[in-house]
Amino acid sequence: MDILIGMRRIEIIKDRITLTDEVEAVYEKKVTPFGNSGKVDAPKKYIGKRVYVIVLKK
Repeated sequence: MDILIGMRRIEIIKDRITLTDEVEAVYEKKVTPFGNSGKVDAPKKYIGKRVYVIVLKK
């Protein structure tokens, strides 16, 4: 599956993902409970930035 979003490209082949975009940072966090849902904390410096959240099977 190939997904084109503007100048971005996301390619998913056999449970592998390739993301082509200008990337500022990559980091891993755990989803924590927040009321009846969940949240992922991000550093304050990323407030207002566009981000990707990719949920992995493991």
